[in-house]
Parts: sequence; structure tokens; C-alpha cells
Amino acid sequence: MQQIERGIYIENSYPGVTVGAILMPMGTILIDAPLRAEDARSWLNVLYNLGGKPNRMLINLDAHPDRSLGARSMECTIIAHQKTAQVFRGRPSVFKGQNADSGSVWETFDDIVGTRWALPDITFTHKISLHWGEQEISIEYHAGPAPGGTWVVIPSSKVVFIGDVILLNQPPFLTNADIPAWIETLDLLLSSYREYTIISGRGGEISLDAVKTQQRHLKSILKGLDRMVKRNAPTSDIERLIPNLLSDLTFPTELHDQYYQRYRHGLFQYYARRYHPSESSGE
Repeated sequence: MQQIERGIYIENSYPGVTVGAILMPMGTILIDAPLRAEDARSWLNVLYNLGGKPNRMLINLDAHPDRSLGARSMECTIIAHQKTAQVFRGRPSVFKGQNADSGSVWETFDDIVGTRWALPDITFTHKISLHWGEQEISIEYHAGPAPGGTWVVIPSSKVVFIGDVILLNQPPFLTNADIPAWIETLDLLLSSYREYTIISGRGGEISLDAVKTQQRHLKSILKGLDRMVKRNAPTSDIERLIPNLLSDLTFPTELHDQYYQRYRHGLFQYYARRYHPSESSGE
């Protein structure tokens, strides 16, 4: 666990995503959930020992199973963007392990299949603020990696949680992404949040250099896709882009197959959705 500022914590050791918490006088604000129920219980116990109040609220930064599947174990009110809620409404009530070839972390844990989704209790369209103490907590929509992509901004502490907008040395999730909008969101991060501590949903605290690296990587992906469009390449040609994209990243060799599959699935779905809609299967 890492303390970012007074009352603001992150935990990077659980499978899934980097989870966060803001301890406030009126309660504890949770940012994303650990993937597994036992990790959720452990996280809540850690926060209780730090002085966290039993009154809790969870913010889902998007609908990706890695960050939202464990939400029920947090046993609290859930806030999410309206588009995130729409994704949940389109799913079966019980997680069945669909699309088990997306290169996600949940695919390595068989015991989570059968988990019931926890639907958001409160939704918003652009921005919503929480006042559980002296600090204002701003929950904002930012387009890019997923429908309903959400940031949690604490202006007084100059801390921002950005979800999957930045992924440290791992492939982006492209299945439901809007890459041009994503690049614009990174421009906003570089121009308006230079003085902030930036927390990635997969990696924790990051530098401005990581923002620039992510932007270059996304532009490289777009260039590769544009070349395919110009020569009217079939969707099956998408795999030719992957070796060069992987070479841009530094990661343990044991993750190669998972990351290759994440690119394969994401690029195929993105290319099909944008240019060959009849071939896309969505989430």
C-alpha cells in the first residue's frame, strides 16, 4: 500500500487493477474494487485499521471486469457513468466468463466465474461532486479507453485517478476504445494536470513522461490501422501489427502470451467496429 497524500491511498498488489481509497470524515470513498472477494475483504480491513469509516461509496472508473467484478464484495453504494451502467445492463446478471481471450487479468482466475454483478446505484453524465468533508471530490467523464471512462479528481490535494487512460508497459484495451478521443484526453492531462499526482488504474503513480509515451503508442496504433484501411486489408491481417507494438513495451516474458492476445483481441475488435462493423462482437 502507498499513501499518496494525507487520507489518500492506493494498493497495487491485488490481481486486477490499482485500487484507491480516500478516507474522509463522513466515510470512505473507494476507487475500483479488487478482482477477488478475499482481496476485497483484505483491502477493507486495511482501510478500517487506517481509520476508514464504515460508511462507504465505490466509484467504478469503467465497466471492465478487472475493476468492476469485485464490486459486490465491497458492500456499498456504487457510482458510475451512465454509459458504464448501460454496459452492465447489457450483461447477464451472473458473470459467465464471456470473451475469455481478451488478455484481461480475470481470465487467469477460474473461481470468479459465477460472480454476480453489482449494478451502479448512482449514475452521472458529465460530472458529479461529493462533499464528505472539507475536500471536494470531483467525479468526471473523460472519453477514450472505454464508454463511460471516469476520473476521480481531488483538486485540493492535486491528485487524479485516471483508470486505463495510461497503462504502464502493457497493451491498452482497445475493444471499446475511441483512440482519437483518447489522444485528446491525454492532451488534456498534459496541459491541465501537470502539477497533479497522476494515478494509473494499472500501475499506480506515473510521470508526465508516461503520459507522452502512451500518446505516442496510441498514435503508432492509429498509423498502423490507417495503413490497413488504405490498402483495404482484411481484418485477419491485424496480427501483423502486433510484434512491433509489443517491442515498444518492457514486461516479463511470462506475460508475452497474455499481452499478445490482448492486442490481437483489441485490434481485431477495434478495426472491425470502426471499418467492418458486421465483424465486430463488442465486449
